[in-house]
Amino acid sequence: MKAILFGGVVSLVLSLGLTSLVARFFLRKGLGQPIHDDMPMEHQVKQGVPTMGGSAIIAAATIGYLVAHVVAGAGPSASGMLVLLLLVGLGVVGFLDDYLKVTRARNLGLRGRAKLVGQTLVAVVFAILAIRLPDAHGLTAASTFLSFMRDLPGLQLGAVVFVVWALFMVSATSNGVNLLDGLDGLTTGACTLVFAGYTIVCVWQFNQSCAAADLPGCYQVRDPYDLAIIAFSLATACGGFLWWNANPARIIMGDTGALGLGGAVAGLAIMTRTELLLIVIGGLFVAANASVILQRGYFKLTRRLTGTPRRLFLNSPIQHHYQLKGWPEITIVIRFWIICGILVALGLGMFYAEWLTHS
Repeated sequence: MKAILFGGVVSLVLSLGLTSLVARFFLRKGLGQPIHDDMPMEHQVKQGVPTMGGSAIIAAATIGYLVAHVVAGAGPSASGMLVLLLLVGLGVVGFLDDYLKVTRARNLGLRGRAKLVGQTLVAVVFAILAIRLPDAHGLTAASTFLSFMRDLPGLQLGAVVFVVWALFMVSATSNGVNLLDGLDGLTTGACTLVFAGYTIVCVWQFNQSCAAADLPGCYQVRDPYDLAIIAFSLATACGGFLWWNANPARIIMGDTGALGLGGAVAGLAIMTRTELLLIVIGGLFVAANASVILQRGYFKLTRRLTGTPRRLFLNSPIQHHYQLKGWPEITIVIRFWIICGILVALGLGMFYAEWLTHS
């Protein structure tokens, strides 16, 4: 537990300090967030707030994770490095998108195809490596079985289908986190809760690992302790960033943070064999994705059937619907945090209940 706590403390301290420095640097350079004209009026005040703050989260969590290993006197695991691959790789894609937006002074960054290619490349490399590189016991970082709270017997995807499935999970989660971003502190607080939840999952799997004792209910998961270190480092890095990102935000994480953090969440779900459980633990990200899909689908359907397109929500993603209904931003953020906390607690409860049925 010492390495987990040490990584978390280092990440928290670094995030608090780095975010302030990055915010001042980006402000001096004029690297502020451009805002869509169709966003709610309350959203327009964020025009010019420094963006790309996710770089501070990524740097703090990465350094905290690596320093924890230096102090512990052990090298990082393949599982931990694969989470970093998603975190940093997708963070770079997001950084390029953010940088083009602010330097062009309009809310258009990477072309959709270029962004998709970048996300796909990182996700596919992750997926291929995750089912290769077995440890001394022949256990790989990921499994080709579909998983809920552990691998589901009889539902083996095969290598090719697994890569496609992993690509879908990484893309959906990173885009979900990105869509949820937009209100001060909303995504940062949600990510803090989700990563804290996965820290608990990883610690539990470590304590109940089949590598320690092959007992009923044990988990065939590789490197759960190391995954707990990176999960807690990410949770505290997000917590440190939230200090500066809370309303009124002095800095925005941008696509840099949203894509990187979303990728890390998906990576943790895949390697802890809790892929379908992510629908519950990351339910707020699912809702953001679903609201956009439903909005577009309803718009196209009504246009085709009646000739007059209609909107299901006042705006999407879902948080902007409530803005246009007149809810104060801080009210939306706190209530969404409460929902996220309930979903994380529900997911953890389901995870524990499933273990009880096997023990």
